[in-house]
Amino acid sequence: MDKHRIYTISFASVYPHYVAKVIRKGRTKFEVDEIIRWLTGYSQDELESCIRDERNFETFFANAPHMNPLRSLIKGTICGVRVEEIKEPVMREIRYLDKLIDELAKGKGMDNILRK
Repeated sequence: MDKHRIYTISFASVYPHYVAKVIRKGRTKFEVDEIIRWLTGYSQDELESCIRDERNFETFFANAPHMNPLRSLIKGTICGVRVEEIKEPVMREIRYLDKLIDELAKGKGMDNILRK
């Protein structure tokens, strides 16, 4: 079975879209980075290195230092699909991130987004 095309897209090419989306809604790049660090366990320096290296989504998530166990609390739909029902692990991680970015853009508080 062929991998989904999103796996081969560089994280660096999508990251600016995450930032632009939330800035249009009055949020910040710092909050985007905080969400990504919470989800993946990357430090800020490691995150910036991932962006510079232009690693693809699959590698970005495969090399994440510590995927947050609370990510299983992320529920809801993204792109018409319930994130909690996605079976393929890499796709589920990508959609978790998409869902968190959407929540930020919709004005949710960081404590709620980070499942505190």
